[in-house]
Amino acid sequence: KIVKSKSCAGISGKSQILFALVFTTRYLDLFTNFISVYNTVMKVIFLVCAYITVYMIYVKFRKTFDSENDSFRLEFLLVPVTGLSFLENHSFTPLEILWTFSIYLESVAILPQLFMISKTGEAETITTHYLFFLGLYRALYIANWVWRYHTENFYDQIAVVSGVVQTIFYCDFFYLYVTKVLKGKKLSLPMPV
Repeated sequence: KIVKSKSCAGISGKSQILFALVFTTRYLDLFTNFISVYNTVMKVIFLVCAYITVYMIYVKFRKTFDSENDSFRLEFLLVPVTGLSFLENHSFTPLEILWTFSIYLESVAILPQLFMISKTGEAETITTHYLFFLGLYRALYIANWVWRYHTENFYDQIAVVSGVVQTIFYCDFFYLYVTKVLKGKKLSLPMPV
């Protein structure tokens, strides 16, 4: 969307920075653990795409960036997430703390984008599709956890709680998506008087 329209209007640069930080801290194991070529390639693709998106928003198409409406204060997310990742993790090692940080941060990384939509009162259709599928991806993780619990007796409390929190943040958006966007209407919110 950004490349085709040569514009990053309606996209929260702050959410994209948070996602780049999520992937960076989660995929540090690229340097310590080899799982498979596919796994390595996909992690690199996630990282490259995240940083290219940030570059396009803040450098290449910065004139189209809506910094006035992308005003969510990231420290309100980063400080509690950092503290929580030190307090509640699987083991107190640097890679584990950073992995835990990435899980917690991913659960709230979409908030600047949702805040921006609530501030402007509307979103382009392509942006709403992006947000819907991002939320759907997370909701499908819940199904995966249920399946893994039943088939492998595996349960990761950090991932499950964070995923449920993230899915809850999307619930209002899902409702608007189904009632407006899927009926061919533009996503618009009532603006306060």
